[in-house]
Amino acid sequence: MIETLVVIPSRYASTRLPGKPLVKLNGKEMVLRVWDGVRQSELVDRLIVATDDQRIADVVTNAGGEAIMTPAELPTGNDRVAWVAERVPSKFVINVQGDNPMVTPALVDSLIEALRSDEAVTMATPVKRIETRGEMERNSVVKVAKAENGRALYFSRSIIPFSNDPAAPRFKHIGIYAWRRDALFDFARLPRSPLEKAESLEMLRLLEKGGIISCVETDAPTIEIDTPEDVERFERIEVVKGLQSHQAPLS
Repeated sequence: MIETLVVIPSRYASTRLPGKPLVKLNGKEMVLRVWDGVRQSELVDRLIVATDDQRIADVVTNAGGEAIMTPAELPTGNDRVAWVAERVPSKFVINVQGDNPMVTPALVDSLIEALRSDEAVTMATPVKRIETRGEMERNSVVKVAKAENGRALYFSRSIIPFSNDPAAPRFKHIGIYAWRRDALFDFARLPRSPLEKAESLEMLRLLEKGGIISCVETDAPTIEIDTPEDVERFERIEVVKGLQSHQAPLS
């Protein structure tokens, strides 16, 4: 049995961005950008793209990666990840969403370390400080309230915590989930919970059942690609990063 399995669930159908995994970001398919960010991790033992589409599988395998075809009827990314995890025994299973092309190996490794360091933790996930009012007000940005020890108290699409102080610390959730393998299977068997239905957030099912979620704070740049506008924003960010890397150092 290996220690850490990473699965990137990659589904072709997308309402707002059809064929999303194969959308090219500055010339490179998004699924390969995610795969490339994860494969550089020093702590990942096996990396698999789980997909329901042969075109995605072909792109991954042609680049030297491993892809597994999963049943098309699986409803969620977590179900796709659990399907693969049943066939590849491991201690930890990490679900890296296929729409975050800026994922870094350091971020993945920090989640593995969170599971290693605290046996009570059910699942570890990254959070990042919210810096703009726009992010805070968008329902698509999932907010999280956490305790002093970093454990999640609640996730919401609303602004939490409520405060008239604009400088009050608020955090957003980033879609990477590092599970203990048995906990992932237990979670997949649970019915949707009342809070999960109200917020449309799977993490609340785990909290309502007494699970412990460790929030690993990061300041790494992140962007989730859901629309053509997100693609444009990502490409602008990459252009700026490229210009900065070629600037002459200050003397």
